[in-house]
Amino acid sequence: MHLSDASSGSPASSRATAAAILPLVGGPANVTSVAHCMTRLRLGLADRALVDEVALRALPAVLGTVADDTSYQIVLGPGAAARVTPEFEQLVSGSAAELALRGAELKEAREQRAATPGKVLLRRVANVFVPLIPALVGCGMLAGLNGLLLNLGWLPGVTPALTAIASAFMALIAVFVGHNTAKEFGGTPVLGAAVAAVVVYPGVAKVTAFGTPLSPGQGGVLGALAAALLGTYVEKWCRGRVPATVDVLLTPALTVLVPGLATLYGLMYAAGQVSAAIGTAATWLLSTTGAFAGLILGGLFLPLVMLGLHQALIPLHATLIEQQGYTVLLPLLAMAGAGQVGAAAAVYVRLRHDTSLRTTIKSALPAGLLGVGEPLIYGVSLPLGRPFLTACAGGAAGGAFVGFFAMLGDRVGATAIGPSGWALFPLLAGNRALSLTAAIYAGGLLTGYLVGFLATYAFGLSGIAPRGEQGR
Repeated sequence: MHLSDASSGSPASSRATAAAILPLVGGPANVTSVAHCMTRLRLGLADRALVDEVALRALPAVLGTVADDTSYQIVLGPGAAARVTPEFEQLVSGSAAELALRGAELKEAREQRAATPGKVLLRRVANVFVPLIPALVGCGMLAGLNGLLLNLGWLPGVTPALTAIASAFMALIAVFVGHNTAKEFGGTPVLGAAVAAVVVYPGVAKVTAFGTPLSPGQGGVLGALAAALLGTYVEKWCRGRVPATVDVLLTPALTVLVPGLATLYGLMYAAGQVSAAIGTAATWLLSTTGAFAGLILGGLFLPLVMLGLHQALIPLHATLIEQQGYTVLLPLLAMAGAGQVGAAAAVYVRLRHDTSLRTTIKSALPAGLLGVGEPLIYGVSLPLGRPFLTACAGGAAGGAFVGFFAMLGDRVGATAIGPSGWALFPLLAGNRALSLTAAIYAGGLLTGYLVGFLATYAFGLSGIAPRGEQGR
């Protein structure tokens, strides 16, 4: 398997990839929903038994597949997923409304078939936050640039404007979370946004809950998520009981009023306590058990990526960014990608007669250096078996390196989520000088590369013969 010209970015190649995938997943009638993340085409399927798994994985543009309780995911790689998805949607149906309708009809049946309700809930919460990642990345990059300009004293007339542009989204992120929550859980998105907007409205400072005045933004994204979720259930309750003649007036009013009061007099306070606990726990974990915590987080992140569960961590990242200005978890987790790169490099060196595999590595390595691990996972390490485990060992070593410095009081964080690897450097932040923060992060990457390479070279390829040498 190798990356092909189908990932080159031309509309024709994207259409060709979409056209090749569609019949192998059961055709248009079997597709109930279409979405994508940074690297994957995410499909809702009526009957997964209709998927031709072998033929699908054999497509040059397909790096792998992941099946979970809520979606069937086809790994296409960074950029390719975003280009292929609209072409696929056009082939399936010219109407997004039809897709949504078919998805809604089979939604309950899929949930009933799910063996792990907790896993389904985590994925649905992740679906609330995944669409926000591009804005988080863009604003994080601008915040990093603005911080650099401020430190250097350059362009003083421009930095206030950059501050406003970079900060506006984070100031109102609760509204977007509310909108996506209602959409994901079957409510009216604008009503979810209206309820969540209560969390960031400046006037909440005049409201007292549990004997303490509220603060605008208290509870953050978790409060917005809870408020919009409650609003969705209130709306559904009203739709089934309010007479049709007054539904258009009464249901929206109750959907905003009841959750709004609950948010002000309960949810904001409770979510604020949870958010504070997350920040305190993250700080304590790294300051007291940093090396061990980094080892565990860096070592286990690749399996989470493989299963698609890494998206469930987004609310934690968002909460830490709201509280502290950066998330200390992302740099630790990013070390998993470093271990993967080191492992792939060892495979490239050891299996030098395997032309096909080396071509895959050369194509996928640039994305791996930028922190996009799926091409290397599904194209290299996972099919070979042991290199996947040695890649995890590299990630664990890199995580332990960064965590060790956290124990010394040097925290490394990221102002946005999404990128990792070398792409994370512009988003780095911490409690020390930026140069020291970047040096610690770079040291972690180099440690992950080295341990991933050495572990794979020494132990990860035992018994694996290059395809060019098999049968000799």
